[in-house]
Amino acid sequence: MSTHHPTPEPLPVFDHAIGVFDSGVGGLSVLRAIREALPGEDLVYVADSGHAPYGDQSEAHITQRTLTVGQWLAQQGVKAITIACNTATVVAARSLREHTHLPVVAIEPAIKPAVALTRTGVVGVLATRQTVQSESVARLCAQYGEGKRILLQACPGWVELVEQANLHGPHTEALLRQFIAPLVAQGADTLVLGCTHYPFLRDTIQRLAGEGVTLIDPAEAVARELVRRLGNNLHTQGHGSTRFFTTGDVVQVQRVVAHLWGDSATVHALPS
Repeated sequence: MSTHHPTPEPLPVFDHAIGVFDSGVGGLSVLRAIREALPGEDLVYVADSGHAPYGDQSEAHITQRTLTVGQWLAQQGVKAITIACNTATVVAARSLREHTHLPVVAIEPAIKPAVALTRTGVVGVLATRQTVQSESVARLCAQYGEGKRILLQACPGWVELVEQANLHGPHTEALLRQFIAPLVAQGADTLVLGCTHYPFLRDTIQRLAGEGVTLIDPAEAVARELVRRLGNNLHTQGHGSTRFFTTGDVVQVQRVVAHLWGDSATVHALPS
């Protein structure tokens, strides 16, 4: 008797969609800015949650994951790739650009606009360990930070809060205060949200920092750069689709994406 083998699902094809990826769900903050700027575009989001958080991984691992996810998106027919992860940008954006013919738009900590806005001359950068230790951030500080104090603050545990949708409560507040209070005490009046997960904690960050502190999220700048890079190759009519994939636990990621994006979102499994 013959054994029946189920036919595997064909790989999706996303002709002319815009691919967006992050180590987890944080990049949804960038995806939202892209959706608002480009309502007619089809968007594909990959949460590499099976390998999150990137901020505590080696540079070699981050580069390998960035290339793996980026090349998967390219193979499915996207017309541009957005790295919605500061850590992946500072570690591996150059490698991905060298390995694909597609436009690659990446996010990086908004140090330049923060320096322009500060009144006290002190800027705090909230980010992952890999980001604050990167050559790219050192270059941004050297390029734009003359005459200013730029305080680089790694925030271990913040990404995990967002990945678990723990956006409020005493534990979350205590962990945020631990890293915000020292920056404010040193005179920081401008804080850079240097990880795409952090905007989902924005309300609590703002309350703990105080009304006089400005928070900077570069997501809208990424959307504007995407519009500029794609030029005439944009869909300006209709309403584009948004599809979600993860290399992690689909049930867990589905729960968090539904909370952060909306109940209409359906997350599909992607082999890690």
